[in-house]
Amino acid sequence: MSFYSYKNANPRCCPGMISGDALSGLTERVCVQVKRVYDSGLLQEQLEDKDIVVESYAIVPKCECTCSGNCCPGELPDPPTPVAPITFESCRSSSSSGTICDLTIERLCDRPCFARVRGTIKVPVDILFSDCRCVQYVGQGIVSLDFDVLLSIPDEAIVPYCIESMVSAICVSGTYRGDNVFRMTICVTAALKVLAEVEILVPSYGFCTIPPSEEFAENVCDEFFSLPLFPPATLCDERAFAASCGCPTPGNACGCNKPNWGTGSWGSGCGR
Repeated sequence: MSFYSYKNANPRCCPGMISGDALSGLTERVCVQVKRVYDSGLLQEQLEDKDIVVESYAIVPKCECTCSGNCCPGELPDPPTPVAPITFESCRSSSSSGTICDLTIERLCDRPCFARVRGTIKVPVDILFSDCRCVQYVGQGIVSLDFDVLLSIPDEAIVPYCIESMVSAICVSGTYRGDNVFRMTICVTAALKVLAEVEILVPSYGFCTIPPSEEFAENVCDEFFSLPLFPPATLCDERAFAASCGCPTPGNACGCNKPNWGTGSWGSGCGR
């Protein structure tokens, strides 16, 4: 099973939405060690004609090209290096974590809780390209994103805070310029976060009850068998139905050609 499987017999013991009183069932205060986010800011930028150097590359295991002279799976081309002309295909970030370098933090006298935070975020990207033999390669490169922002910075403490980034990038277009350099237009999103490793008290419902794993099976009847045996009763809102079909008031003979879904016939609905 899964926490969210419809076969789970006791959903009250699993994570999910709370219905009713949220305080009911709280049993203790638990100390957990987490990274607390003191502040966060989103950066989104389109980098035009950005030159990216491929620092290393490898052959893609499978080849789906249909051009003549392509390599078959399991065969290495001779030589194993790309042969010009090189064709750019796509690229995107290879990790959700960026590396921050050249970081400077300057506290502001007129805004005690804030600081000017500057630096550069290094975003790792995978670049997919092919050579004249239709052999596909994937290369690794770095996209640099400069930032100069205001963030709320906590006061000094024994446990230090740190600045981290969550990143994502995707290429719009690109061309090969030679010497392992690609010129690309890239859309970059980065979230700067002020973090500290802390111990915090949280209310607890106790330990999770982990259900047994549900093995995958293509049983087409499972969803059908999970339906209720009898159709549930629903309240018919006459006024809402009248408004949807353009009738001025419910119950009048306005000739509204709406299907009566319950019977499969056409009429005014709601049993009329």
